[in-house]
Amino acid sequence: MNTHALEKKVERKLEFLTDCWYVAALSSEVPAEGLFHRRILDTSVLIYRKAEGAPVALHDRCPHRFAPLHLGKRIGDDVVCAYHALRFDCSGACTHNPHGNGLIPKAAKVRSFPLLEKYGFVWIWMGDAALADPAKLPDFGPLDDGHPNALAHTYMRMDVNYELIIDNVMDLSHIDHVHSEIISTRGQLSPLVPAVKEGADSVNARWEWSQQPAMLIFANFLPDPAAPARHFFDITWTPPANIQLTVAAVQDDGPLTLEHCTGQYDLHTCTPESATTTHYYFATRRNHDVENAEYNAMKIRAMHAAFENEDGPVIQATQDEMGTTDFFALNPVLMSNDIAAVRVRRLLKKLIDAERSGGLRAVG
Repeated sequence: MNTHALEKKVERKLEFLTDCWYVAALSSEVPAEGLFHRRILDTSVLIYRKAEGAPVALHDRCPHRFAPLHLGKRIGDDVVCAYHALRFDCSGACTHNPHGNGLIPKAAKVRSFPLLEKYGFVWIWMGDAALADPAKLPDFGPLDDGHPNALAHTYMRMDVNYELIIDNVMDLSHIDHVHSEIISTRGQLSPLVPAVKEGADSVNARWEWSQQPAMLIFANFLPDPAAPARHFFDITWTPPANIQLTVAAVQDDGPLTLEHCTGQYDLHTCTPESATTTHYYFATRRNHDVENAEYNAMKIRAMHAAFENEDGPVIQATQDEMGTTDFFALNPVLMSNDIAAVRVRRLLKKLIDAERSGGLRAVG
């Protein structure tokens, strides 16, 4: 079976959670004017901003001859199809037909999607619009709290299934084996079994350890860069594919909390483009050297280097070797470091199955 046929086979099998908020774009990606487009959950989506600034999302497909609407133009807050000039408003209703007597067919409608702009991202609801409750977006409030130069966002498109990215972030035992010295734990993390807690719609994993010197991302911001330091990772997954990761270090006997330590609050969030491609978004806020904008730029360069040159090639090769998105069908050998990632996979499948059977809508 060729690669294209395999992808089509995988796409037909794979189901996504839809009644939830996915990131559609960085806020900075959607311009004040013009038309932005991205494929999300195998659906082409057009995003643009109204004159007053609020973002709008429509199916990026004219219902007439199915031309992508992003090839068209704006007239005020309306979009004009490039092919035959049908015009659609922000709700997706056709407002102008230049052909014949100008009658607008009842079926000349484009699906619209609820959007929510928060934490530097534009979030989209791909499921039942009636269920699109802003309160269902997890609270990532710490991203909004602090100096603007201590916050950074970025985006990467990766040719991998989104669950493999979730596995990678939920199981950080790989960092000493895959990544460079700057985030090494010097062999301290791999032997540890994380403490894992599972909620109705979350999985949390936590590691605590000591090393000398501290992780190099923090060492120069601690009182003695060469001395031992206590560290922690605290990672929480929430559906559909959000991973909030806090990492920090300290050289006293105080609590291992971000408030007391030198560290950073990160959000990794994935949006499937298809069964085998993913939009990967990242935000990070640190509590040290907070006014240094160049340090922000360096952090984003390092993030791209790590995922594009270290994690990415391994995950890509893994997917190619698997030849399927059905992880458990391959009978993987599971070890102590897999606990959190496996629980996420199983909980996500449970939520998808419940949504398909109407369970979530019945209780929501």
